[in-house]
Amino acid sequence: MATERDRDPASDGRAGYDYAGGDIAWPGLVDDLDGLVDGEVRFDDYSRQLYATDASIYQRTPIGVVFPRHTADVAAVVGYCAEREIPVLPRGGGTSLAGQSVNRAVVLDTSRHMDGLVGFDAEERRARAQPGITLGRLNAELAESGLKFAPDPAWGDKSVLGGAIGNNSTGAHSLQYGKTDAYVEEIEVVLADGTVTTFGELSREELDARADPDGDLEARIYAEVGRILDQKGDAVESAYPDLKRNVSGYNLDWVVDRYREEGVVDVAGLLAGSEGTLAVVTEAVVSLEPVPETKALALLRYEDLLDAMADVAPILDHDPAAVEVLDDVLLDLARDTAEFGDLVDEMVPEGVGAVLLVEFYADDDAAGREKVADLLADRAPDTETLADPNGGVVTDDEVRARSAAEAHDEARRTQFWKLRKSGLPILLSRTSDAKHQSFVEDTAVPPENLPAFVADFQQVLEDHDTSASFYAHAGPGVLHIRPLVNTKTDSGVATMESIADTVTDLVVEYGGSVSGEHGDGRARTQWNKKLYGEDLWETFADLKTAFDPDWILNPGQVVSRADRGGHTDMTEHLRAPPDGDFDAGFESELAWDNENGMQGMVELCHGCGGCRGHQDTTGGVMCPTYRAANEEELSTRGRANMLRGAMTGDLPEEQFTDEFVTEVLDLCIGCKGCAKDCPSGVDMAKLKAELTHEYHQREGTSFRERLFADIDRFASLGSLLAPLSNWLPKLPGARAVMERTLGIASERSLPTFHRQSFADWFGERGPAVPAADADHRVLLLPDTYTNYSRPDAGKAAVRVLEAAGVHVDVPAELTDSGRPAFSKGFLDRARATARENVTALAPRVREGWDVLAVEPSDAVMYQSDYLDLLGADATDDATRADAETVAANTYGVLEYLDARRLDDGISFDAPTEDLTYHGHCHQKTAGKDHHAVGILRRAGYAVDPLDSGCCGMAGSFGYEAEHYSMSRAIGSILFDQVADSDGDTVVAPGASCRTQLGDRPDADAEPPHPIEKVAAALGD
Repeated sequence: MATERDRDPASDGRAGYDYAGGDIAWPGLVDDLDGLVDGEVRFDDYSRQLYATDASIYQRTPIGVVFPRHTADVAAVVGYCAEREIPVLPRGGGTSLAGQSVNRAVVLDTSRHMDGLVGFDAEERRARAQPGITLGRLNAELAESGLKFAPDPAWGDKSVLGGAIGNNSTGAHSLQYGKTDAYVEEIEVVLADGTVTTFGELSREELDARADPDGDLEARIYAEVGRILDQKGDAVESAYPDLKRNVSGYNLDWVVDRYREEGVVDVAGLLAGSEGTLAVVTEAVVSLEPVPETKALALLRYEDLLDAMADVAPILDHDPAAVEVLDDVLLDLARDTAEFGDLVDEMVPEGVGAVLLVEFYADDDAAGREKVADLLADRAPDTETLADPNGGVVTDDEVRARSAAEAHDEARRTQFWKLRKSGLPILLSRTSDAKHQSFVEDTAVPPENLPAFVADFQQVLEDHDTSASFYAHAGPGVLHIRPLVNTKTDSGVATMESIADTVTDLVVEYGGSVSGEHGDGRARTQWNKKLYGEDLWETFADLKTAFDPDWILNPGQVVSRADRGGHTDMTEHLRAPPDGDFDAGFESELAWDNENGMQGMVELCHGCGGCRGHQDTTGGVMCPTYRAANEEELSTRGRANMLRGAMTGDLPEEQFTDEFVTEVLDLCIGCKGCAKDCPSGVDMAKLKAELTHEYHQREGTSFRERLFADIDRFASLGSLLAPLSNWLPKLPGARAVMERTLGIASERSLPTFHRQSFADWFGERGPAVPAADADHRVLLLPDTYTNYSRPDAGKAAVRVLEAAGVHVDVPAELTDSGRPAFSKGFLDRARATARENVTALAPRVREGWDVLAVEPSDAVMYQSDYLDLLGADATDDATRADAETVAANTYGVLEYLDARRLDDGISFDAPTEDLTYHGHCHQKTAGKDHHAVGILRRAGYAVDPLDSGCCGMAGSFGYEAEHYSMSRAIGSILFDQVADSDGDTVVAPGASCRTQLGDRPDADAEPPHPIEKVAAALGD
């Protein structure tokens, strides 16, 4: 399987490495590390670019990357680097928002191999796990026990346990559960000199027995912890804010409080929130909490944000598990989106300026309802208001909600949370130079101070002539606030720093913290001195020195000094700095309906790692190759990082012009999943089409590429020569010859051709429903696969449509949608085909015809990709308008039937067959894959719709010899889902999907199109 990058050692720097841009060289570094560890060592330009960014606004190219397989690997790397004072950075999912997971260091990525659940004791409620396991996977493996790791950061399916410890993570339910420090019982770590040890809880006597200021590193650490407890305890109690959510600075308040209240010295808890600056976590024992029996939700609506903020503290008296806020800025933005518009209109009447989402945990439904009822009786204006979401003006002096709604069943609760989670994707979808930047996005203040703090924060934004939205965890006083700032200008950078400085003053004034959730990193480390004072700043430095004498572990985070790892300045090492340059080197061929065109799309990825989030789970489309290979460069984030690096000059030009297209984009299968599943909607499939086309213009094309791009012509020839064309590949040795000469995988089943095409069949037969007798007239497209290889699907579509009283015509000349040429990067050819088809179809559409496709990818081609191809020509308004007309009236055949409920008039038999349905990834991206399920169920079938990703066939991709193993690896994920389903028969509308499913080990034949099953259920 194509999962490992097996390159010439010279390309990985194995001749000796000299850090580019640094003053120090470490000859032989890569060779030495490669000989020390069992894991992979990568110092090539691509790997370094991949790890230069995280989910923050920063970029710092690392020295190189090591993927350790076990603790011994970590110890070997740290010990080697300690002897040479080479910085080391432990990293997991790379989801940090403050920049703490990027540095000029040797990166240790534990998420690739050190990602297992080592042990679990349900009775003791403890789990032992490695640092690279995602929180989502950890909890999935614990699910049957009814227990979970309680902290629930929003990106829990992408962030890892080691990162949760390093950041002292929590989440929406911190009111109930607190932070990670409360759950870390024991951690195995590698110290800065390579020593492996274990930290946990100690008595003071045990601490003192192990402490020695003149001893080895571990003894000196214990001595420093004892010194801080004795000499700095009062200062810590005085300076640290009284908050449930504070992750700024080292976790000294946790250690001091536990020591003074319980007599326990929690050294493991001290490392929570240390951001990899004190030690490298290699294993952890964490305590677990029971999964709540049920939940109940209330949605409280307010006139404005300040009213909502004033109501938070009183709501806390009801002991909720979570209190979340969403302001009018996000509500209005969400109202204007296709995805969230209907939800907002239903749940948030016009005029509402903010909502609070209040969740309760309960032992049963009745208890949950009682908790919500108590809250509403206290906080909502009256019972009449609850029945009328648009009414209920509050007239008394106490601030209360103007109206409310509640949710108790799971589906309704999911709707409420979807509303809350709508904020971030909207904010991250900006393609302009000014973006909602994460640098003061998680300030925290005591809840009772929220109204005054928010009012002052709003004034800060106004004074700086910018804006932001206010949302997230109001209950513990943590608000996510991302000011709109352009870091590509000097004035924008100055504005960012000024806002941060002023907001830090506000935080201090209101007894809060500069970080209640996301940590210090590059964004906030410099403000810890102002937050805690000079004395504790020096205490931080002393603690850092005790753990890490040479300051090699992620230097510059939490505490920084110019003489010890450098001074951290929030304005340095920005991903999009004022002196940055962006040059694609060519003009885009496609229309980009966003600010900054193709550049805006390239820069849209903000690094959250959403494309990595399905690695441990099924569901969603993105990102198939990453799921199969677990390689960062195969994720959408990885590709976007390298594409941006190539276009900003961070990667050598020769690698961009050749290696990038042939290696990095080569394994992007164009599923379009990122356009849907990525929070900011990065469309890597469209970018691939642009870049592959440009590469063809420079480097030319192969015969196989031209063959697949023009597959309609070859399929037509195969049909003409059938059955001879079906026999030839079966001759002894024929497939081996095809693989050697054309690169077509010998293991892959080839399509068979029918002598009579679908269009020919219909031409001889003609329509059965006269146009004069029909309310609907449709042009059913005879796509390449349906026309020449699977005409039965087309015939079934005709039968069902006519059973619904639809007049059908088949335009025999429109067999090629241009999809094959588009997917192979032949944009000129695809555009010519699109123009011909649109010219032919538009007049008939204006006469009242609709356009239908049996093949999903062809439907989406007409609905979406034609607009990209033809919308780029500013001189051809008429063709662009025709394309829009055709797009608006094109449907998948099942989409058409379902949307108009045309099947309601059809008499179906009562089929007893249970079906497993796999939707096409292009349909899923367009939000149209559900239509087939509705039709099949109304036809009488029991249907299990799989929450499946891409099948891995992806048109020609699965036929290509060098891609066959990757295609099968992706397909195996789907095969497992099919095997786990209770359906008797699997159905899939996509031709590629049916080919892949037909090649699965236990398949007897290629599965049918769902329209064939609908036709089979027709009554006589």
